[in-house]
Amino acid sequence: MFVIGITGGTGSGKTTIINRIIKETYDLDINFISSDSYYKDNSNLSFSERDKLNYDEPNAMDFDLLTSQIKDLKKGKSINIPVYCFNTHLRLKKTVKCHPPKILVIEGILILNDKKLREIIDYNIFLDCPKEIRMSRRISRDTEERGRKKNDIIDLFHNLLNEMHKKWVEPIKKHCDLILDTSEKSNINQILNIILKNSH
Repeated sequence: MFVIGITGGTGSGKTTIINRIIKETYDLDINFISSDSYYKDNSNLSFSERDKLNYDEPNAMDFDLLTSQIKDLKKGKSINIPVYCFNTHLRLKKTVKCHPPKILVIEGILILNDKKLREIIDYNIFLDCPKEIRMSRRISRDTEERGRKKNDIIDLFHNLLNEMHKKWVEPIKKHCDLILDTSEKSNINQILNIILKNSH
């Protein structure tokens, strides 16, 4: 199994790129995992406590579970991916079954911040995009999909997300094999070539 990691800051276009890859590779043995499914289970905390947590630092992630599940896939075992609810900041009871594919694409802001996880990813892609465009995309997504207020998102971006980006996301570029400019529609041929080359 060949593992591709796609990372970059919030609003850098990870979901858009993934959707384009899905469209182009529908006939291949490929699976996709989002690290968003692997936020730590904080069900022991109240909602107001969970709401105050910083979800944009490595400590928010259950890297142990994510790494062990990818290792299981590499051994030919199926896994049960957690399902995470952003509105309640909780893992749901249900899971999603994932069978070992030829190609696994894992995407997330912090996936390369964990050394053990980084070591089992074969090819890393960084989506590079200016701060203003990323903020604008984040506002669109969170107001439309997560019911958040525009001013709250702008405050969060300036007070937390941008600092976390500079501290945790920007420095991991050095671990990436490909840096893709996603300020406009990107050419994903290089990614598709890597997938095709390793899909047989």
